[in-house]
Amino acid sequence: MLDTSNVFLTGVALEALSQWSSRLKAFQQKLGKHFARSEARLAAYDYIQALLSPVERKNGWQMAEQVGYSNPYRFQHLLGRAQWNADAVCAEIRKYAVEHLKSETDILAIDETGFLKQGEQSVGVQVQYYGTTGHLENCQVGVFMSYISDKGHTLIDRRLYLPRTWSEDQSKRKKGAVPKSITFATKPQLAQQMLESAFKDGIRPAWFVADEVYGNDGSLWWWLEKTAKQPYILTVSKKQPVVIGWQRYQAQELLPQPDSQLWQRLSCGAGSKGERYYDWAKVPVNCDRSDGFQRWLLFRRSLEHPEDPRVSYYQVFAKSDTTLETMVQIAGQRWRIEECFKFAKDQLGLGEYEVRSWHGWHRHITLVLAAQIFLTVLRHSCEPAIHSSTPPLPLVTTGSLTAFKAARGLLSD
Repeated sequence: MLDTSNVFLTGVALEALSQWSSRLKAFQQKLGKHFARSEARLAAYDYIQALLSPVERKNGWQMAEQVGYSNPYRFQHLLGRAQWNADAVCAEIRKYAVEHLKSETDILAIDETGFLKQGEQSVGVQVQYYGTTGHLENCQVGVFMSYISDKGHTLIDRRLYLPRTWSEDQSKRKKGAVPKSITFATKPQLAQQMLESAFKDGIRPAWFVADEVYGNDGSLWWWLEKTAKQPYILTVSKKQPVVIGWQRYQAQELLPQPDSQLWQRLSCGAGSKGERYYDWAKVPVNCDRSDGFQRWLLFRRSLEHPEDPRVSYYQVFAKSDTTLETMVQIAGQRWRIEECFKFAKDQLGLGEYEVRSWHGWHRHITLVLAAQIFLTVLRHSCEPAIHSSTPPLPLVTTGSLTAFKAARGLLSD
């Protein structure tokens, strides 16, 4: 329940509150069929509400207090021992997102993000690359998919990356409760798994975008072309091998000369400081398909250092009549997934979980995705009554962490 007893509400705010409450209830009920027992179902509803609340940290105690629990045990049970399928819930919320945000130029984007951890007990944790700092850190890494359209963008799927040190160590697998069906998979293979799942559910975006980790994996983009027939724009390395005619090249060898007429100055979309202008050029390269598709190298040249411009390289696969302007606009949308990560971490507790097991991680992350999808759809449906910058209204706070500790003699003098 939302507590409005001490809040002055204008007519617009009352309308917003009414829409918020009714839509959240309908959204929760849509997920309810995936929980066989009412206790788990109600706990999941409360968990999503706590994630949406302005509580400072989304840990077990604070979330429990926020929704009126006297302790976090019900949430711990939900994430650990309760019977429900997180993948089924994830498929449900993914479908919900696409139904409400679908557009003609929709995009699926994939990227990974890390979660700093202490110790070695959390499933999948090891010293590995952590994108936030750009250094090796002790962390877990999750690979995520986001849905991007002109109606909003939100995370819609997730996979925990399980390094070989975990996937091939039976004692670690047992400790982390890793299912027997889970084997080692690279990040591009996890990306393909999520794409296959989305395609199976009838989600066929206009474009797929990802960074160099995925663009440099030939098996992924070959699958996208030959099997999925999916248009894409993937960042690649300057050494990306391509073929023109019978001649092999590296991408950097095909970079147009600085004064070439191939370069066009175009914006790839608005940023925090206005339109983001770069110089762009494209060069067609060999493509095995002959049914109206073409493959290109796309080049982006920075304007900030004209004497030594920074160049980014992309491989593009799309219909042969695709314009440079279209490629530029799509390439400029990949950063939206970074926005999704930031919002989910800063506002929805994406990385503030207190679980160590495989199921615990996927369950928490799935419920965070549910909260983000709900907010994204709500924003699109209810603007201007509810604006994205408006924080969630507070929930009823009953019970007390202090009282709980006092009852058990846990308070220090």
